[in-house]
Amino acid sequence: MRSAETHTGKCFCGSVEFSVTGQPVAMGYCHCNSCRHWSGAPVNGFTLWPPSALTILKGAENIATYSRSERSLRRWCTACGGHLFSELPAWNLVDVYAPLIPSLKFEPAVHVHYQETVLPMKDGLPKLKDLPEELGGSGDMLPD
Repeated sequence: MRSAETHTGKCFCGSVEFSVTGQPVAMGYCHCNSCRHWSGAPVNGFTLWPPSALTILKGAENIATYSRSERSLRRWCTACGGHLFSELPAWNLVDVYAPLIPSLKFEPAVHVHYQETVLPMKDGLPKLKDLPEELGGSGDMLPD
């Protein structure tokens, strides 16, 4: 049963290990300036989960938080500096960065904040100017 699948991940050095259980609520690419700066990459592959799906298996004492705003609590490993996940309290979701879950087949369904992209991608996926309306965005689509 897919809903009971458990995937494990870890930070860069392995000091923090975690699992996620079930299926993500959504997967896609975020092009926002904040995610790009935090990840050091031109785009961020996200997987969104209910907070109850995430379990810290090892190294909870090595998890620190950076909060630039109330919208996102970014968690990282104090031993290696590796980024782990972001808690999104307003949406009651956790974004576990896709590359940290190697056993999860990454199946992106959407691009968000595409108006901020620095890496145009022609992949046929929907490209939202910002966010879906239900998450407080305009819901406006941009061309592929």
